Amino acid sequence: MVQAFKANWVLVVCLLFVAVNMVLMANEFFWLPLLPAVLLVVWGAISAAEKVLLFIVFATPLSINLEQLELGGIGISLPTEPLMVGLTVLFLMKMAMERGVVDAGVLRHPITAIIVAQLVWMLACIVPSEMPVVSVKYLAARLWFVVSLYFLGSRLMADTRYMHRVFWMFLSAMAIVILYTLGHHGMYAFAHDPAHWVMWPFFKDHTSYGAIIAFFLPFLLAAVVMPVYSRTRKGVAWFLLVLFTTGLVFSFTRAAWVSLAGALGMLLVMRLRIPVWVLGLLLLVGGGTYWINEERITIALERNRDESSDDLAEHVSSISNISSDASNLERINRWNSALRMFEERPFFGWGPGTYMFQYAPFQASADRTIISTNFGSQGNAHSEYLGPLAEQGLPGGLLMVLLVVVTALVALRLYRRMPPGDDRLVMQSAFLGLVTYYLHGALNNFLDTDKASVPFWLFTAIIVLYDLKYRRLSEPGTLQRS
Repeated sequence: MVQAFKANWVLVVCLLFVAVNMVLMANEFFWLPLLPAVLLVVWGAISAAEKVLLFIVFATPLSINLEQLELGGIGISLPTEPLMVGLTVLFLMKMAMERGVVDAGVLRHPITAIIVAQLVWMLACIVPSEMPVVSVKYLAARLWFVVSLYFLGSRLMADTRYMHRVFWMFLSAMAIVILYTLGHHGMYAFAHDPAHWVMWPFFKDHTSYGAIIAFFLPFLLAAVVMPVYSRTRKGVAWFLLVLFTTGLVFSFTRAAWVSLAGALGMLLVMRLRIPVWVLGLLLLVGGGTYWINEERITIALERNRDESSDDLAEHVSSISNISSDASNLERINRWNSALRMFEERPFFGWGPGTYMFQYAPFQASADRTIISTNFGSQGNAHSEYLGPLAEQGLPGGLLMVLLVVVTALVALRLYRRMPPGDDRLVMQSAFLGLVTYYLHGALNNFLDTDKASVPFWLFTAIIVLYDLKYRRLSEPGTLQRS
């Protein structure tokens, strides 16, 4: 009997699975058929984590958020986030059992210190949170993003070939989304209003769609001249560059256009090797000028009546319309609400992830617009900086700003140390991609989604890896790279 079972155990297990599944389906339980897929994922995560991470990167642009499909309000993206959860659990177990899972240099890096401080402070903010359950979920999501993408990503991308694969996997899937969106949009003659939703179900709206396209345009610009790439690969890069540019134009995402202009300015700063202190001085002078002339500038902006429209020139001009453009006015409403929330709870804030559920009473009647809501159905604070300020108090807001500033300082100094070549082009692309999001983050926030978190944390890890690599190469006794 035992020998017979050993010889036919696969058949026995399959028959048992079918029998149990029939009983459960008869009782309206339909989830058991997912078990083989789950087991396959677990096996893949254990035996080939690098392939699972690449699949996550590829699947991110194509992932579907269950909340968008109104399936019980479950705010999780499939198939990416369950895979990230699995990788996070396995990676943390591996770290607990073995030493050296994460490079010691990565663990000691100042950028890592800030990221860990953010997680610790989010944990501290859960106790006084207005909605602790929501805050726990928010922290859990941030944890699996950071662990699977930043920490595991830094381990796998130490191989620069893997780093290149990460870029191309995301680009390949994003190209599919852009082609789908342009085809869908073309059915409506590329009009402005349909541009807000034609990327559904892959993206919730045009703002996140445009932000992610902008994230990868710097890499495509670098790829067309990358020495390591063949003519065929460069030809593909040219095609994707045209496709992504077209997608960005017809996304009608003004914030993404502005962020690319800012990235171009940062590229000039890098190429001209303008010192960091000069940038700081320019920011101080610019901020001081605005503070002194705030009333005049506001009056000038209020004279702008150009609305968002099919006309690209008017659409660009409407960026500064704070008198009648509902989208711009609603952002101001959210920002002011976030500041009022901060004033009431300046240290711990209202709790991570709680802004959308708590901001309604903080809306001033003068700020409300035709698209304002009291039901938390229209998103968040529209700022990666004011959102943490309201939800996590002053320490949370400062940590987010500190992450941006320190990453930028590391990247600018690193660029001057790196010799021309593939490595510098990749690092530059990652940093400029981050710059587009740093600027876009002043107007929107998407780091609670897989679409933005995947490139954000992977690109941040790339900056850290190159900083460590070229710091070690410059140490005495190390052969300098030519």
